[in-house]
Amino acid sequence: MKLVFAGTPEVAVPALDALLASGRHEVAAVVTRPDAPAGRGRRLVASPVAERAEEAGIEVLKPARPRDEDFLARLREIAPDCCPVVAYGALLPKAALDVPARGWVNLHFSLLPAWRGAAPVQHSVMAGDEVTGASTFLIEEGLDSGPVYGVLTEEVRPTDTSGDLLTRLAFAGAGLLSATMDGIEDGTLHAVPQPVDGVTLAPKITVEDAQVQWSAPALRVDRVVRGCTPAPGAWTIFRGERLKLVQAAPVLDRADLAPGELSASKNNVYVGTGSHAVELLWVQPQGKKPMRAADWARGVRIVPGELLGI
Repeated sequence: MKLVFAGTPEVAVPALDALLASGRHEVAAVVTRPDAPAGRGRRLVASPVAERAEEAGIEVLKPARPRDEDFLARLREIAPDCCPVVAYGALLPKAALDVPARGWVNLHFSLLPAWRGAAPVQHSVMAGDEVTGASTFLIEEGLDSGPVYGVLTEEVRPTDTSGDLLTRLAFAGAGLLSATMDGIEDGTLHAVPQPVDGVTLAPKITVEDAQVQWSAPALRVDRVVRGCTPAPGAWTIFRGERLKLVQAAPVLDRADLAPGELSASKNNVYVGTGSHAVELLWVQPQGKKPMRAADWARGVRIVPGELLGI
């Protein structure tokens, strides 16, 4: 088939690579979000998908809005058979959805209908799911509600951050998306409607969502830290400033600290929660680089009984 691939962040690059390497389909163009400011200089930088497409000599389309007539006209001119999508980052209007004869097929990082929305992996980790996965489905105008072509499953490991899990799903999902294109092309794969039961939503995680509530149980604190890593980053307040929590771990045999209460020794930093303690392993003070929590604690000279979150 002739394909137009739509995607933007680094997590979409493995799927583009898989389609380029398949030898079975032609990736005629790539659609991605416009260049965005990045770094201290805030200079405009192309998306990872745009950079990879340019390396491969593929035409790159960067519409400000997918409903822009110039973009729609070029899409019709290319006349793709199918448009595979991974984390493109913008809603597709009906005028765009109608262009490819075999539709737009999205690789979504959950077992649909669970975790429909922008942040399925983060929500899966924060909810304590033991198993998640990826799905390919035909895009409709509803939110991740279209019929499903294929799925794969992936174990959520006890220490997984959302970044760890998303990386594994990106590479496994690349194979799923490529196989889905093959099945659509040869007629052996047909989309099946999603179940009406089991729908959960995964809206974007905000900075406010990432604030740790020390009155919550230790397992919940652990899930929030892992689910918000690397972005937007779990955080708390220490002496009036934000302290990012990069890595923490529940400590099941210690329950002598009040919620938010700090206890530091030479090599360990513990914080009380609504159940047992968690150990802070890596933190990032405001305006500084990540550091070991024990080094941070020595530098700030924690006072006995001092609290986080105040």
